[in-house]
Amino acid sequence: MKFVTAILKPFKLDDVREALSEMGVSGITVTEVKGFGRQKGHTELYRGAEYVVDFLPKVKLEVAIADEQLEAVIDAIVKKANTGKIGDGKIFVSNLEQVVRIRTGETGAEAL
Repeated sequence: MKFVTAILKPFKLDDVREALSEMGVSGITVTEVKGFGRQKGHTELYRGAEYVVDFLPKVKLEVAIADEQLEAVIDAIVKKANTGKIGDGKIFVSNLEQVVRIRTGETGAEAL
């Protein structure tokens, strides 16, 4: 099992969610986050004063999947989240040791 974490631009979330849903990914967790990567934020003008916005709004999408779904999930996220501009985000993949469904006590792949 794998745990995929993707940091995306907020307006791309619906496209990614629809693509994952069509693939049969049954559950995702989404968190609104702020951060920056190589772009180090940007400068904005507000009421005539210029200021630096260090942390940009992003969304963090988390999904637990079976090993065989990994490449398809990564491809779907990359395809749907890509704008071709700086700050499109990143995808992190981790091994998932154990999953337990609290309601039924199911473990492993059955709990996904």
